[in-house]
Parts: sequence; C-alpha cells; structure tokens
Amino acid sequence: MSDLEKLALEIRAFADARGWEIFHTPKNLSMAVAGEAGELVAEFQWLTSDESMLSSLSPEKLSDIELEIADVAIYLIRLADVLDVDIAEVVRKKLSINEGRF
Repeated sequence: MSDLEKLALEIRAFADARGWEIFHTPKNLSMAVAGEAGELVAEFQWLTSDESMLSSLSPEKLSDIELEIADVAIYLIRLADVLDVDIAEVVRKKLSINEGRF
C-alpha cells in the first residue's frame, strides 16, 4: 500500500469517526479544495516572486504555508477517495497527455 493510499484511509477514518461522511459529497469536497486553495494563495498574495521563494520565507510563514498545503491535500485526497480515483494513476495519465501537448 502506498503512502497516498494510507493517507486516504487515515482521512476516511478521521471523517467517519466524526460522522462527516454525509457532508463529504463530491460537490462539497471540491468546494472545500477550492476554498483551501484560496487560503494557500492568500499566504503568497502580497509577496514578490523573490519573497515567495523558500530561501526568503520565515519559519513561521513556511509553517503557515505547509498547513495550507496540507488542507488542500486532505480535501483532494478525500475527494479522490469518495470518487474511487487513483491519484497516482490519473497524475501519470495527465503527465502523458501533457507530454504530447507541450
């Protein structure tokens, strides 16, 4: 079992333990991904390109960014789990498509 599959099981168990599965519809989860992506964007909103580089980020700012990345990933992994989508498989498929396009 891959790390991604293990994470999906952990996230599913977390949601199930709280009775959240009724809220975890594809529509709601996709909206949550978008909302969390917006929060990630907000971490960079007023930084210059140079200020957004790892070497320029304070430890506190990097920690905030990491937590927003985690939020996006949690909802995306949960969405894929609900829809029975193998993220690794579809990423490889999309990379193959992009190879022919770019």
